[in-house]
Formats: sequence, structure tokens, C-alpha cells
Amino acid sequence: KMSDQKIRVEINGGVATVFLVNPPMNVMTLDMRRELDAALTRLEADPAIAVLVLTGDGDRSFGTGSDIKEFPGLLADNAVVSRKLAPENETFTKFANFPKPTVAAIEGYALGGGMELAAGADIIVVGENAKFGLPEIKLGALPGSGGTVRITRRIGIGRVSELMLLGDMVDAQQVLAWGYANRISPKGEALAQAHEIAAKLASGAKQAMCACKQALRYGMYLPEEQAIAKLLAVIDVLSRTEDLHEGADAFINKRPPNFRDPLDTSKFVGCIFPE
Repeated sequence: KMSDQKIRVEINGGVATVFLVNPPMNVMTLDMRRELDAALTRLEADPAIAVLVLTGDGDRSFGTGSDIKEFPGLLADNAVVSRKLAPENETFTKFANFPKPTVAAIEGYALGGGMELAAGADIIVVGENAKFGLPEIKLGALPGSGGTVRITRRIGIGRVSELMLLGDMVDAQQVLAWGYANRISPKGEALAQAHEIAAKLASGAKQAMCACKQALRYGMYLPEEQAIAKLLAVIDVLSRTEDLHEGADAFINKRPPNFRDPLDTSKFVGCIFPE
């Protein structure tokens, strides 16, 4: 039945919007994780898709992490890591390494796995009433889906320590000040603002954006000298594309560029780190 689907994808003008659908709070079930993974694989391979927007269905919640009702069974089988967290990390990493630009639009709650998943987006837009937190400590657990890595790299260890050890919620202004979010929108308008950003991204140079994502990851994960060497290698590949010639010619002749190169992820190893 269609109504059982936990992921909904809407496509409009090169922008794919992926909705997490599990009302009322869009908790991440094992099924939702599988469907999200399949959707990411499909959208990455689709040359018509230039940008991915990720959001929660409805305005109450982006996502509040794990479906705790699944835990007794997983705990009984000693399978929390093997059946849930290992595959979840694979999928969240697939989102973080998506070779095309990604924008997360957050309304309502982004807690636990929801906050961890969104941290993989390039740009995060949050509604002014949104609430964030990593409350796992209150269950005697800790965030297990990449938050210790991605949220830390986004906002720094002191801030993550506070979120993880206290387990308290923070508001939109706080995550903006911390650098987790890029923009705050009026309540109910995060998705519209994300779509505005996505439209701008979709009209840009696809190969250059993929290269940009890859170079940024090298900058984040590698020592400086290696990161610069990788950056130069990425630019060397990019310099052989039509788009770079087009961009230079458009600038010299004072005309708007017409970028036409399709994204060939094989050139940039799909922006995946490490190679």
C-alpha cells in the first residue's frame, strides 16, 4: 500500500524534495532507513536531479530519531548495532557524501537521529520555532548515527558536549549562532526558503559544485598539505570541463554563463571521502 511508504519524493525542475513520512514525529524506523537509502541511490544516479532537499512531512517535526518501540526486539537479539546503527550510519553517510548540493529544511523538532541526519546537509534552513537536541543520554545511550562526528565538525566539541551530556533542547537562534543552521525562516517557511536556495543551486555549474563538495571534505578530514594537493587534483580535473571554459568566456564577454556539463560523478569519485 502506498500509505505505508515512509519516504516521499517530489521532483520539480531538477530539485528532488525528500520527505520523511512517519506522523506525528517522523521517527526513523528500520523501514524508513531502507527507503531513504534506496531513494538516495536512485536520485544520485538520475542525471535530471541537480539538488536534493530533505525535510520532514508536516510542520510538527523534521525527525526525532529512533523509533524506541523497535528497541526491545533489537536489544533482545543483541542487534542494535548490526541491524540498526550500522546500516543507519551507512545511509546517513550516503546523504552526507551525496555528490550534488543538499539543503535540509527543518520545522518543529530535530532530535537525536533527526539532528544527526540533517547535519550531513550542505545548507540547513530552520523555522524560527524549531527545537534541537541530542536527548539519548536520558535513555542511558548516546547518539549513534554519526552525530559525534558530523555535528562536532559542524559546531565544535564544546557545544556538542553540552548537547550530548545534558540532553537538553536548544532553539533555532542557538543553532544559528553555533553554525549548525545557515538560516532562520519565519515559522512554516523553511521549506519554501530551502526551495529558493535549491533553485539557485540547480542553475549553477554541476561539476564545479560536486568538486566543491569534495574539496571541502578533503579540507575537513585531511592534514593541510594533503588537502591542498587533493584540491589541486580536483581543480585539474575541473579545468578540463566545458563549463570552466564557458564560465571564463562568459566573464570576459560580460554575458551570463550557460553551464551545460552534466554531472559525471566518476570524475570526482562521487565526492566520496576517502578515495
